[in-house]
Amino acid sequence: MKKIGQIVDTRMGFCALLVILFWLKTLFAYFTDFRLGVTGLYQYAILLINPLATTMLVFTLAFYLKRSRFFYPVIMALDVLNTLLLYLNVIYYREFTDLMTIATMTGYSKVDQGLSGSSLALTNIHDIFYWVDIVIILLLMVFRRIKFDPRAISHRLAFAFTSLSVLFFGLNLMFAEFSRPQLLGRTFDRSYIVKYLGLDAFTGYDLLKSQHIDNMRKSATKTELDTVKKFTDSHYAAPNPKMFGIAKGRNVIVIHLESFQQFIIDKKVNGQEVTPFLNSLYHGKDTYAFDNFFHQVGQGKTSDAENMLETSTYGLPQGSLFATLGSDNTFQGAPAILNQRAGYTSAVFHGNVASFWNRNNVYKNLGFQYFFDASYYDTSGDKATGYGLKDKLLFHDSIKYLQTLQQPFYVKYITVTNHFPYELDDEDKDPNFQTTNTGNSTVDNYFVTAHYLDQSLQQFFDYLNKTGLANKSIIMIYGDHYGISNSENEHLAPVLGKSADKWNDFDNAQLQRVPLMFVIPGSGGHGGIYHQYGGEIDVLPTLLHLLGISSKRYIQFGTDLFSPQHDQVVAFRNHDFVTPNFTSINGTIYNNKTGKVAKLTKAQRKQLKKDAKLVEKELRLSDSLNQKNLLRFYTPKGFKRINPKLFNYSNGLKKAKKIEKEKGRKSTSIFSENHDQSTVDDFSTDAPELNHSSTDSNRIKITNPDSGNK
Repeated sequence: MKKIGQIVDTRMGFCALLVILFWLKTLFAYFTDFRLGVTGLYQYAILLINPLATTMLVFTLAFYLKRSRFFYPVIMALDVLNTLLLYLNVIYYREFTDLMTIATMTGYSKVDQGLSGSSLALTNIHDIFYWVDIVIILLLMVFRRIKFDPRAISHRLAFAFTSLSVLFFGLNLMFAEFSRPQLLGRTFDRSYIVKYLGLDAFTGYDLLKSQHIDNMRKSATKTELDTVKKFTDSHYAAPNPKMFGIAKGRNVIVIHLESFQQFIIDKKVNGQEVTPFLNSLYHGKDTYAFDNFFHQVGQGKTSDAENMLETSTYGLPQGSLFATLGSDNTFQGAPAILNQRAGYTSAVFHGNVASFWNRNNVYKNLGFQYFFDASYYDTSGDKATGYGLKDKLLFHDSIKYLQTLQQPFYVKYITVTNHFPYELDDEDKDPNFQTTNTGNSTVDNYFVTAHYLDQSLQQFFDYLNKTGLANKSIIMIYGDHYGISNSENEHLAPVLGKSADKWNDFDNAQLQRVPLMFVIPGSGGHGGIYHQYGGEIDVLPTLLHLLGISSKRYIQFGTDLFSPQHDQVVAFRNHDFVTPNFTSINGTIYNNKTGKVAKLTKAQRKQLKKDAKLVEKELRLSDSLNQKNLLRFYTPKGFKRINPKLFNYSNGLKKAKKIEKEKGRKSTSIFSENHDQSTVDDFSTDAPELNHSSTDSNRIKITNPDSGNK
């Protein structure tokens, strides 16, 4: 023991101690928190050694510092920062089943308002292992149990250690290439780089890739835009004549169901329907619903779903398009198209702060004229959850703004209560609804908050029907992304009547279905449940065609779900895909009917290769379009590029500057149609928070919207 202590008292010994401890922490994360898909002895051997090269390279940088008063603080700082990077990835992975990228990190300040509450819920008791070694070492240093070595390491020896680390990394990369050829050139899954090269190597690789994207934007040309347009033109699906224009001139109300999955529809728990109202809509005669509709989000989660809804382009392969590129990109979004083609007024109702996901900037670039964020509502006390105003209150408190918008309008409601960690105050819970008893709080609470969301929707629809607004509108309801992550699906499996032991990647993929319904009251009662496969990328062209607006002139990667030419190959952001007959996951093909690995005919194999190339091409072209901001080179016929400076969301119900210049325009608002009488009292809600709060019909200004909301 004394000999070990003497070794640690040297600079090389102290560095070796930190390297070993961090290596152990990384392996602990690999085997307890990450799921890297390691198979076979060879991959396990690479996994065991991959943290060492980059850890040695980082820590031995301190060897270049001669004075001990610099060496020890710097090497400890490197240890703390590396541990922080590891731990943030652990927390992120628990929620998103993914790894943090540079884009995620740089965009974190734009999404962190709601992540603090989730992060606490994502912690585990074993997390102390990630930090306890640093605490112990610091205490040993304070109490002089570890002594500072005044002897400097020569630069020649320091360079030797750096060279050794680089050589070790080269060997690691060579072994990785044997198992996975072109690992860095053909990366389609971030976990592969971590599995073979380690977390530090992945972060460094991602940093270089991010810089590469910056350079691409600077060198982009119109010719690249022409390539994208040629693809989207050839991919265009003409509208179904029977469906084209059936909602022409109607208001559009989009209801964004947070974390809501298709399996909840018609689901019963303890003999009770989880979402009885949504179920009635789903089977309603005026509802056009889809039961094979998939979310296609990446790391941007909710913001990716919004991007696909508004632009029919994919989110980024890493990070959030809204957070990283949305402030500067050129868009041809739904709000601008509807305003310029059919005179629609546009607005978003969301009970979180405006900066969440950078919405306060992106919405202006999309052409949204109004954004009623948290500062327009009373979010004090128990009225808000970690992600904003509770859903019942959002719908109720938005009426004073909705009723003053000029019709026709395009409005979007973003619900938040059904969001991880699915916490709901006892006063908001339905005492007559009993949830599951799986022993997993995420799964059990998920049904509770989904039930609350269903009640919120029913109250909003009651208002729409009472005021006659429903008959003048098309109400589109969709789920943005999964609610139960893959890591929790094994706990969910028994609730769905499946064995947790037999749950596999195929089941995870099939569970990515989310609802999509177009409710068109008075449309003739010809609704129904449609079985064609589609995804969020297809929503915008479908909606435009229902409104009688052709999507042909715009660059959109989706196709009309009702069109006979609709493309039923649904691409996932990680390049997996699903078709009506097969599901492709990491190159493995499953038969949708059996859920087992498919035995393919030559023709089927040929078609699936063609489908895979299509998925790769459309994702690559969409990435090129967004990463290089290619839309700045193209203005469709009749489209006017959006000037975001025209919009000021802090002005409340004052019109955008351009609209304010219009004179003599007759009001078409609900308020005016109701003879200048408010319709707020037509909204009935049982939200308990309203029993001990006022409902001022004027705008409620929050001095600091960041405080009290989270």
